[in-house]
Amino acid sequence: MGRKGSAPPTNDVGKGLVHYWSGGHTRHRVLVDFVFCPKYRRRVMEGAIASRLEELFRECCEVQRWYLHELNVQVDHVHLLVQFSPSERICDVVQRLKGGSSNTIRLEFPDLVEFLWGDSFWSDGYFCESVGYRDEAAIRRYIQDQQKIVGSDDDNGELRFDFDCQP
Repeated sequence: MGRKGSAPPTNDVGKGLVHYWSGGHTRHRVLVDFVFCPKYRRRVMEGAIASRLEELFRECCEVQRWYLHELNVQVDHVHLLVQFSPSERICDVVQRLKGGSSNTIRLEFPDLVEFLWGDSFWSDGYFCESVGYRDEAAIRRYIQDQQKIVGSDDDNGELRFDFDCQP
């Protein structure tokens, strides 16, 4: 399912640019914040696995003609800020991001079978939230500074969203 209209310029992660896309009779900006975790919330996404996941997410966004605004891979979850066409369904975007990366990671890192049983690398669920212009800066800061916020000693394994979206 390809998107008609203007393509994203490049995947300049973290540039903070506002991009509006144009279609036949539309002008739009669909920007969604995604968070998903590996199965059993295992803390396996570090080193070579984290680097490879970053490559895979960038490649997937480029192939699908989506714009990857932010990306942060933590040891137990990944956080992405992705812009795509309104003709794309959110569940399809998640399926492409998680499905492709899961297959590749499990093939390239067979030792993961010790920690993650079954056919999937990712847990079934995900978090997503549409992002408006006013709260975009707060979400960008959160994704960029996530290591400082979530990586504290009192972290009980829950994802926390401690940011203020007020203008």
